[in-house]
Amino acid sequence: MPTIKRIDHIAIVVDDIPGALNFWQDALGLNLQHVEDVPDQESIVAFLPTGESEIELVKPTTDTSGVAKFLQKRGAGMHHICLEVDDIDAMLAQLKEKGVALINENAIHGTGGKRIAFIHPKSTHGVLVELYELHPHEPEIRLRRARTLTDRVMMQGQLAASATMAFLRALRGGNGGNGEHAHPEENAEQKA
Repeated sequence: MPTIKRIDHIAIVVDDIPGALNFWQDALGLNLQHVEDVPDQESIVAFLPTGESEIELVKPTTDTSGVAKFLQKRGAGMHHICLEVDDIDAMLAQLKEKGVALINENAIHGTGGKRIAFIHPKSTHGVLVELYELHPHEPEIRLRRARTLTDRVMMQGQLAASATMAFLRALRGGNGGNGEHAHPEENAEQKA
């Protein structure tokens, strides 16, 4: 018989992770462990451990994901509670036998490569419940995803810096590409 091992995390949907960290990290003193891009869930997740569980701040990266729709409909707030189970396949089979409505009838891959499945809120008295089974390679998968996010942020920063430099060069270089400076008084001084 499958068992629930612990509450793994409570997920909170936010529209601004740095803004939410003002409360969770700065006011409460929880430490930000890492931030992970989760393309499968179309979200970025900030992990704040507390005891044997964690608070997860979840920000959608698209306007069409389930998390985005939740945020648009209900606003920021608690999204779901996650329970770690020792055998997710056996737990899902048990829940199906008992007539529990499942969003995922089979486990899918979530953050860190763990196997997850969601139980529909209509069977839980209004609470979205996630089940998860730890994947043995979760630490390596989380590190790889964190590196991917870091690389993406660095690339976006480099692109922004490059675009800013091109804009500044265009301002200095000129009116319609004729090589003259954008400021008429500077042009007059150079011609004098």
